[in-house]
Amino acid sequence: MQNKVRVQQLQQEFKRTDGTAPGIDPVLTKHQKMALNPFRFLRGSSGLFYADIKHSVLKLPESLTTQIPLTTVIGDCHLSNFGFFTEEGSSGDRVIFAPNDFDDACMGHAVWDWSRFAVSILLAAEYCQGMQQQRYANDNKLALDALQVVSAKDAAQAVHAFLLAYVAQCQAILDEPELRYSVLDDFPKNHVLKPVLKKAIKRSAKGEDFLRKSTLAKSADLSARPLRFKQDSAKFCRLSPELYQEVELSFRPYVSDDILDIVSRQGAGTGSLNMQRYYLLVGPKDMHAEEDLALCHVVEAKQQREAAPLYFFPDLSPVNRLNAAHLTVDCQRLMQRRPDLVLDEHYWNGAHYLLRSLHHANVDVDPEDVCFAEKAPGDELAEYAEACGRTLALSHSRGDRRSYRFEQAVVRHLPAAIDELVQSCIQYAEQQQRDCQLLAELLSP
Repeated sequence: MQNKVRVQQLQQEFKRTDGTAPGIDPVLTKHQKMALNPFRFLRGSSGLFYADIKHSVLKLPESLTTQIPLTTVIGDCHLSNFGFFTEEGSSGDRVIFAPNDFDDACMGHAVWDWSRFAVSILLAAEYCQGMQQQRYANDNKLALDALQVVSAKDAAQAVHAFLLAYVAQCQAILDEPELRYSVLDDFPKNHVLKPVLKKAIKRSAKGEDFLRKSTLAKSADLSARPLRFKQDSAKFCRLSPELYQEVELSFRPYVSDDILDIVSRQGAGTGSLNMQRYYLLVGPKDMHAEEDLALCHVVEAKQQREAAPLYFFPDLSPVNRLNAAHLTVDCQRLMQRRPDLVLDEHYWNGAHYLLRSLHHANVDVDPEDVCFAEKAPGDELAEYAEACGRTLALSHSRGDRRSYRFEQAVVRHLPAAIDELVQSCIQYAEQQQRDCQLLAELLSP
């Protein structure tokens, strides 16, 4: 009976967010991806996450919602929504580590981000354990025999490390206010993120791998003049001449150079898999040398829907009444020190669209990157969690630049609630594992 009630909850929530319930035609690719493992399930079910907070399926410590001021939150804060990219979008060269997805950003409770990240760490560990045990597919063909995987205890300790690092960063800002404008742009030699940072720097416009591994190089035929997107039917769909002209006319005012080519992007993301995306290849038509390729970049125009928390918490802040794309733009500009120079919003064809650079040096972090190691994987996961805690505290802190009430409240109330919060997240991660199994059963023929 309990499973039956939960299945009805899942079907109701997925129908609301995705337009169709799992197990009912048409079967969405998004739902199929979510059923692969619990980490994927979490990524695709942000609406369910906030439904479960609203209905106390995920029970958050009361002090963390009543005693800490609202701030700008990411909304979909999980392990893989942090990464390396260049400040100022594809217009900058400084590579930093920070949150990199603001589609569900809004004014909200910081504990939403803390708990969603914590659950993602726990589910990432379970996913990688399952991969090693052959319960989940090893899609990247990792040589797992040579690697150790984190334990459930390691994952719980990493969550503690994340929260303690967050508190420490808030205290550091109180001690030295200018730290609010600092960023994470370097790591010690043996840190788990050092090789990832080096990879990102190589992909930047001035890096040695720019012409091979940057976002531009992966997306465009760099030998064509003018540049064009690659022929890749799995990723890119060519537009009809009429639609091409309409998209170009609509979005041209938001980019700083010529639009060289336009395609629609297929199969990107998990939570927003079913949202319309256009890729604009932007740069000068009259390129004279290979060096001019650094002037080109990819701009995404993505249909935006309401941030996941707002259906269940519609009256939390008047700011959240902004249209979906405008709210994302404002929150991202606040949370980043030097935001994307292209970042903007546009209403077109009956929908709100978010425009943003696809950074040349964009490098994300997957569970496999931080849950497997040749030795001491728990230490590496804790290092990663600490870095995320620090940079998330910086992002939240910038939500109010007039005072330090947020940081003061965090330092006062979060340490006493950490154990309770971690235990709630562990219980909810177990619920998400059961939910993933229920989804798989709904999709089975």
